[in-house]
Amino acid sequence: MKKKIIIGIAIILVLGAGCLFFIINASSKEKIGLETTTVSRNSISNTVTATGTVEPVTQVEVGTQVSGIISRIYADYNSLVTKGQIIAELDKTVLESELASKQADLEASKTEYDYQQKNYARSKTLYEKNLISDTDYETATYQYEKAKSTFEKNTADLVKVKTNLGYATIYSPIDGIVLSRAVEEGQTVAASFSTPTLFTIANDLSKMEVIADVDEADIGQIEIGQRVAFTVDAYPNDTFQGEVIQIRLEATTTSNVVTYEVVINAPNPDFKLKPGLTANVTIYTVERNDILTIPSKAFKFVPDTELLEKNEFIIVQSKSPDSLAGENKKTIWRKEGQTLFSQEVAVGVSNGGLTEILSGLKEGEQIISEIVMNRPRSEIQPQEGTSSPFMPKPPGSNKKK
Repeated sequence: MKKKIIIGIAIILVLGAGCLFFIINASSKEKIGLETTTVSRNSISNTVTATGTVEPVTQVEVGTQVSGIISRIYADYNSLVTKGQIIAELDKTVLESELASKQADLEASKTEYDYQQKNYARSKTLYEKNLISDTDYETATYQYEKAKSTFEKNTADLVKVKTNLGYATIYSPIDGIVLSRAVEEGQTVAASFSTPTLFTIANDLSKMEVIADVDEADIGQIEIGQRVAFTVDAYPNDTFQGEVIQIRLEATTTSNVVTYEVVINAPNPDFKLKPGLTANVTIYTVERNDILTIPSKAFKFVPDTELLEKNEFIIVQSKSPDSLAGENKKTIWRKEGQTLFSQEVAVGVSNGGLTEILSGLKEGEQIISEIVMNRPRSEIQPQEGTSSPFMPKPPGSNKKK
């Protein structure tokens, strides 16, 4: 009986040892999985962000070319004006007095000029007959030329005074709306060194534009015709649409940051956009819709032949096609059951996460994006020096060394 018991125990121990060996051997074997994705149609877009200012398309600063006192103002803030409409007048008393003076000077110089012209004609006739001396003829010529010069000068002065008198009446140069008025009635304006601004008039507020400052690192991606979406703080729930219409070449440097101005048209049929609003601009530098795409990380997959074959995968190096549509070519791996096929494809645009496939793949095909490693528990060990913040620490562990 004892002998049978001993034999039974031995058999149990042998079987147990065998099972333990099988479990340990199986757990130590490295298992892998392959993460795959399906070639599908998506949209890809790349954007550049910037800030800008909403401005009227046409904005004119109306000033005065003569100095004087503002006697009348006919337009105020937000007034609608038409081209040629009188919007202000300067006091004309001094200018009218100067005009009268110049007219009198012109009449006197004309009388003198007519007399000297006749005298010169008589002297010339007598001189040709040798009836007067050279001195008398030269004197008559001098007096005639002097009178002619004085008359021409007074004529020009009169034109100038009349022009200045005309400048005393301020007209609107365009049809539009008055954005600002910088003067009051009775105020003196001086145009000696620079032209003072009296009014600022915008042509048509239903057509606005955004002047966006784009960083030098992004300006190379901007092209005329690209779609733009922007928001303003005044209407946070509204998104306005526009289009790039101009890229200005003049650079602006502020605090060592170089930016370029990009002009964006901004239709404003609801008149929500107002001059001076700050716009948060998104410029779509790339927009491709309904295109074949795969995850960009699939191009980084490189098969480990030895590891894959241990896990019963078959690797096939496919022959690249003779021609692919597109210049930029890359290699990916397709999965069909347990077989992996290399595949050369032509790629287009990318937004980092997705890449466009121009040719080489069809919609619905399975491609490999990465290997998923399933390691045995015996290899999963905590890193040295790491601990859970919720576990109690041994005494003295907080002491500084």
